[in-house]
Parts: sequence; C-alpha cells; structure tokens
Amino acid sequence: MQSARTPETISLCILGNSDVELWGMSPATRIERAFSRAGIKNTIAESDLIENTGPVILVRGDAVLDEPLTGHLAACENLMILGNGSGNPVPVAAHVSADNGCKTADAIKSEAKTALSGVKIQSPGDIDANYWKALRKRETPYALVINHENSSDVLWRIFMGTYKGATDFITKHVWPRPAYHTTKLIAPIGITPNMVTSLSAVMVVLAFFLFMQGNYGWGLAAAWMMTFLDTVDGKLARVTLTSSPWGNVFDHGIDLIHPPFWYWAWAAGLSVAGTDFTSNTIYWLLAVIIGGYVLQRLIEGLAIMAFGIEIHIWRPVDTFFRQITARRNPNLAILTISAIAGRPDYGLYAVAAWTALCLVLHSLQLVQAWQEKRKNGTLSSWLTKP
Repeated sequence: MQSARTPETISLCILGNSDVELWGMSPATRIERAFSRAGIKNTIAESDLIENTGPVILVRGDAVLDEPLTGHLAACENLMILGNGSGNPVPVAAHVSADNGCKTADAIKSEAKTALSGVKIQSPGDIDANYWKALRKRETPYALVINHENSSDVLWRIFMGTYKGATDFITKHVWPRPAYHTTKLIAPIGITPNMVTSLSAVMVVLAFFLFMQGNYGWGLAAAWMMTFLDTVDGKLARVTLTSSPWGNVFDHGIDLIHPPFWYWAWAAGLSVAGTDFTSNTIYWLLAVIIGGYVLQRLIEGLAIMAFGIEIHIWRPVDTFFRQITARRNPNLAILTISAIAGRPDYGLYAVAAWTALCLVLHSLQLVQAWQEKRKNGTLSSWLTKP
C-alpha cells in the first residue's frame, strides 16, 4: 500500500446522498466535516471524476465512518474499506488514484467487492486502527451504512464510540443514556459544545456558593448537573465533529481547577449547617483532600512524561482503578451519601480517607511502573495489545 500524497492534493467525492439526519446534519455533511479535519478540503462531484487528475477518496453518501478510519483512509492510497449495509459487508469508501476513480465509484455504488488493480480491500477490523490513544481505549472502528430502519442503532453506536475507555463509574455507567438523549435533542438546534461548557461553568460557581452556605441539597443538584453537562459537551463535540483547541482548554481547565474549591466550600458550610467541627480538624482534612488531589494529578503527569502513557491504561487493574479513584465524581458520590444520611461532616472525613488511600495506591503504581521500565526498557498499555 503506497503512502498518499499531501492532503491538499487529494479530492473527496461523495457518491449519492441520504435524507437521514445525523446529529443535525446529513451524512454527506458529516463526511465532508470529517475529512476536512483530516486536511482534505477539496470536494468534487461524481461527474468530475472523468477529468480528475489526482488521488481521490470516494465515500457513499449514506456512509458513517469512525474518525480513526477517516484518518487512515486519508493517509493510505489504493485502499477500499468495507462496511455493513443490510448486515452484509459492502464497499463504503476508498482512496484510489485518478485512473481508478470511475471504476471504484461504480463498484461502490453497485456494492460490488470488485478487485481493482493494486487496490487492497479491508474491513475495519483488518485495519490497524483499533487503539484510539485520544480516548484511551481499544475498539474496532465502525463503517456503517445508515437508513431509516437502523438510524437509532447507528446514532447510539456513534455516541458510545465517543466514550473514553478509562474514566469514572458515573461517567461510564450512569450518564450514557441521559447524555445520549440530551445530545440528540440539542445537536439539531445549533447548541454548541462551548455553550454547554459555559453552562457547566455556571453550575460550578453555583455549587460552590451553595456548599459554602451549608445548602448541600441544592449544591449537590448543581454539582451533579455540572458533571452531567461535562459529559454532554465532550460527546456533543465529538459526534458533531466540532471539537476545537479552545474548547478542549476551556473544558479541561474547568475540570482541573474546580474540585479543590468545592471541597473548601463544603468544609466552610459545615459551621453554617450547625456541625461541630474545630478549625484545626477542617484544616487537616482539607490539607489531605486538596494536597492529595494535587499530588495525584502530578503523579499522572509525571507518568506521562516518564513512560509516555497515562498510568490509568498501563494494566487492566489500573483502568479499573480509574473508575473509583479519588477524583471529582467518586468523591461527589461519597459526599452525596453523607448528605442524604444527614452527616455532611462524615462525608469530608470519608473523602479525606479515600484520597489518602488512593494517593498511596497511585504512588505504588508509579514505583511499579519505574521498576517495569528499568526491567524492560519501556511501558506499553494493555489496550495496544491484541
């Protein structure tokens, strides 16, 4: 398989169209957006294939391609990708030379797996694109043909394909269904990911002031709404292919900074709520919680610099531990249970204890990782292995 020329020399040709809506756009619009993100911005009509003189990517107008496949297809010439149409593998996209453009277009439209000269035919599972580093997971990318009968299944597959493999149990198991329906509702009406992130920032501030006033019920409602919106904004960006560098900074910046302020506000609200807490006790608990939070994030950053991978995806046990480690959502679950029980002070003790234990475990992970690197020279994620 030959490497393709620069993206600027490659044209995109969409064959046919579909009236099924995908997150507020047609499949063809989504295809154009996906390949534009891969650097291929020149689109030609099927009628222009005869006169086309450069490499071309041909895609069915009713096809839905996972992001790793668009990047792989853009990088590799003389490749045809099979997808599922009515349950059977059919050609959905190809990257070929100008000489093969018309013949490949006919093969794709007729759903014929025609062996063209020098063109390799592969299914998504045959392509070495299963490990998606950005989402910390191993998953076979999808290549689908969408219609009115299977649109719900395809939308769900696209949505779940945006989830990270290593994340907390709330994000992984509680939020998917409500986040899916919310994303499906707001995508067609023009609400952008940054709008959702802005609303989540408002919830961060609101929860802070409510916690500080000892109003834990409404504070928790605002805090959980923020965590939900934090799921929705990322999923909305990925399914609509509208993520941006500023959006990433905005979203992750809020995620990184706000938890310590919530813990401080929770502690400040205990005296308002009438809980008998000494100042020294609160200072020690906050030192453990906030100090432990900062040190854990530093350990995660140090692991990336030293080993080239996130510590949460080194071994299966590390990925499991990421679901419950002392980060915002698991800690918020602890605080919620304590508030329901009428003892928000116990929640602060529990978060401090869990943070301290998790700090020890993270430190142990780091030591084990260094030993592994000294022994074998490198670390690799279990997700990269077959």
